[in-house]
Amino acid sequence: MSLSKKVGIASIIMMLSALFSRVAGLVREISIAHIGGADAAVDAYQIAFMLPEVLNHVLASGFLSITFIPIFSYYLENNREADGWKVFNNIHNIFSLLLIILILIAEVFTPQIIKILSPGTKDPETIKKAITMTRIILPAQLFFFSGGLFMAVQYAKEKFFIPALAPVIYNLGIICFGLLLSNICGMEGFSWGVLAGSLIGNFIIQLYGAKKAGFKFSMQLNLKDSELIRYFKVSMPLMVGISMFFSTELFFKFFGSYLDQGSISKLNYAMRVMLILVSLFGQAVGVASYPYLAKLAVEKNIKKMNELINGTVKYLGVVIPFSVLFMILRKEIIFVLFQRGEFKSSATMITSEILLYLMIGTFAFAAQTVVVRGYYAVQNTLLPALLGTISAFLSLPIYYIFMKKMGVNGVALAVSVSAIIQVLLLYLIWNKKTSNKDALKVIYFYGKIIVVSVMIGVGLSYFKSYFLINIDTNSFAGCVFNGIIISALFITLLICSSNLLGIKEVNEVIYKIFSKFIKKKQNE
Repeated sequence: MSLSKKVGIASIIMMLSALFSRVAGLVREISIAHIGGADAAVDAYQIAFMLPEVLNHVLASGFLSITFIPIFSYYLENNREADGWKVFNNIHNIFSLLLIILILIAEVFTPQIIKILSPGTKDPETIKKAITMTRIILPAQLFFFSGGLFMAVQYAKEKFFIPALAPVIYNLGIICFGLLLSNICGMEGFSWGVLAGSLIGNFIIQLYGAKKAGFKFSMQLNLKDSELIRYFKVSMPLMVGISMFFSTELFFKFFGSYLDQGSISKLNYAMRVMLILVSLFGQAVGVASYPYLAKLAVEKNIKKMNELINGTVKYLGVVIPFSVLFMILRKEIIFVLFQRGEFKSSATMITSEILLYLMIGTFAFAAQTVVVRGYYAVQNTLLPALLGTISAFLSLPIYYIFMKKMGVNGVALAVSVSAIIQVLLLYLIWNKKTSNKDALKVIYFYGKIIVVSVMIGVGLSYFKSYFLINIDTNSFAGCVFNGIIISALFITLLICSSNLLGIKEVNEVIYKIFSKFIKKKQNE
């Protein structure tokens, strides 16, 4: 099977996983909005993730597939799988013990750390709830760490199905526990769901998948092992550096804490909608392509790596017109997804405006998931970590100025601007280091897709303003009607304009989506 076909199949699996995960994630956010609305209690729930996210970042738990796959792939490529499992056990055991110690320390000092991470939160009840929920969520980081390593070895063996289940089960755990316990302990029930979902989806099921891939536990605890030292050196920049996704999650909550109550929750709801496109396109393709990038890196085939990166980044440009569609339908999307229970119409108006500014940076978040993996595949974690950290600190004045000038919308715009700056830096430096001659074709492609997207956006805005003005967008039926009409017109305009400008990638993506849908219906 050709490399492109393997990546395509893996991408489909991960895209379906991302789709189901985001659907489950949306149901999770809908459930949270229904129970807690966009008020202080939901702010407390979001703040409760800040310390666990810091702990997760310090151990580079979110980068385990990135840092460990090249190490494990080396042993697989050289027919030394048994040695690879010894290395796995040693890294897993030592870092798990370290993580347990850090979790215990964090549990003790939670109140002090929360005040540092969310300095603008002054309401005693909100702080109290945030502390309680933080302490519930913290142990889940152990399951994320172990599960991340279990998934990494499955990816290295080109096994994608069981890892693809992790985010879906995790979200289902949050939903079920949140709804079952909401009448007893309110938002705290969702925190217990985080713990249960991570245990089942990220640990137990992934342990089963790793065993199917050949894993056998052994009590390895060798601090002097050369591969442990190599893993530590590769992971260290990621541990101390600040990634785009980490800084985004941290900064929007940090600056949101200075705004009106409910600002953090509204930012989070809009962020989850934006990340639907990022996950469906960017993360799915990034995760699927990485094992193949790692193999090409082992073979020192930089030319093929550039071909793969350029191709995937071009396809991710399709995110831009879909982002425009989300901008046009921002109120309808937020209304249909969230406006029920405790989530009122005033929250819909504010959240939909936040979504407008977040969608500007969607393509940057999607492209970053692929571009940064080129660095990771050649085990250069230092440069992207350094660039990410510098970009994060440079974005602080952007966040502050935009927040002061535009309030919660300014924080959203700062998220987009900082993401665009960072991904452009990553891609330009990668091109220079690898002599990526076809990069200009990618930039030219993005120029065309942006022109098409702007034209479509202007046309759809005009159509909506003049022909759908009498549709009641304060009703569920009106929002759905608008969504169907504008989406149909959007697809038509996108296909026609892409054909006129010769943007074949757009039609290929649309064809693949519809062909998979048709085949699924025929099989049913």
